[in-house]
Amino acid sequence: MAMKTLADVFRDVLKEKGVESIGTLSKRFRKSRDKLQDMAIEIVHGKGAVFKIPEKTAVAWDLEGKMVEGSRYAYAPLCMAEKFEPVLTPEELRERLPSWPYFIIDLYHWEKHTDKEKGKLCLQAIQCYGLLKRYFTGSELAVTWASGEFKRMFHGPLDRITVYDGPTSEFLKEKGIEEVVLLDPWADEVLSEGDFNVKAFVIGGIVDMLGNKRKATPEIAGELEKEGIKVRRRKIVLKGDVIGVPDRINRILGIILKMMVEGKDMDEAVYEMQEPLHARWRLRKELPKHAIRYRIDGKTYRVVEKELFDEYSQWLKIRWEDFIKVLRELNLTALERRRIHHLNKLSNPRIIGGKLYRVILLKRAALLCYNC
Repeated sequence: MAMKTLADVFRDVLKEKGVESIGTLSKRFRKSRDKLQDMAIEIVHGKGAVFKIPEKTAVAWDLEGKMVEGSRYAYAPLCMAEKFEPVLTPEELRERLPSWPYFIIDLYHWEKHTDKEKGKLCLQAIQCYGLLKRYFTGSELAVTWASGEFKRMFHGPLDRITVYDGPTSEFLKEKGIEEVVLLDPWADEVLSEGDFNVKAFVIGGIVDMLGNKRKATPEIAGELEKEGIKVRRRKIVLKGDVIGVPDRINRILGIILKMMVEGKDMDEAVYEMQEPLHARWRLRKELPKHAIRYRIDGKTYRVVEKELFDEYSQWLKIRWEDFIKVLRELNLTALERRRIHHLNKLSNPRIIGGKLYRVILLKRAALLCYNC
């Protein structure tokens, strides 16, 4: 069962109070993608409340976010509390919030990063906050080992996330959390719906997989286990392989949220959070599996079917230019399937140097091949 969002909770409370539509006393939220979610976030953070007002608002939405004629109920800043009758206060809404898990960025290895990498980490943390406030409140993002330098470099709302100066293990113990899921590309087990019952996920804190930070994620597991925290190491895969899975913290979080809240399967969630860069990583591994070796006039050609683009674009976020780029990098030629069938009729299979070739005793021009 998909996890409830803040908008779901807000909607339920409004229904219980007999509210069927809600407006606003300003132009705020009119361009919001999810108006109920954005209103609820401001209420939770103590910036506003829902009031009953004497006259209908100019603009209003029903509880599904569709525009309707004005409403007698409206979101307004708390400074208007004395003017109107309160219907839903920040305290009331906070009391109804479920216990959503924390999503932790562990900055234990902060000092191992270059200034550029630190900047990337801060940007990814800001993007994580943006993702979480689409579903929950944003304060579910916890940053541990948060140094003064991180706080200075973080240009997001520090007051709306959970910042902890000390170790992740101490943070977890303070919150009464005894078990976590650690997202680790080197883990043996794959993340599944059965893992969504934990109260905290450690989703990153390390930029790059090279140099002195390579395979540093398993070290986080070791440190937590030393402190008595049970760790489930889990990986995210795309059709059984970690290659092609985004490695940015915010995109990993996005995959988890799409599975946890939207109920999507892992492959679909990975596809939606993928960028062409990640897709090309996987394509470089996949295309050579389909290569056919032709030997023509002593020259070797490695050929794949052009139709593979259509097949792989179903689950890899590749554009035609990405397909061409990978072909050139791998020195592969793409031909239409019918032309490959024709070449196969003209050729004879032979083992040369332990590998299978299809040999054509024609001049090179007879191939009529091209790189798409």
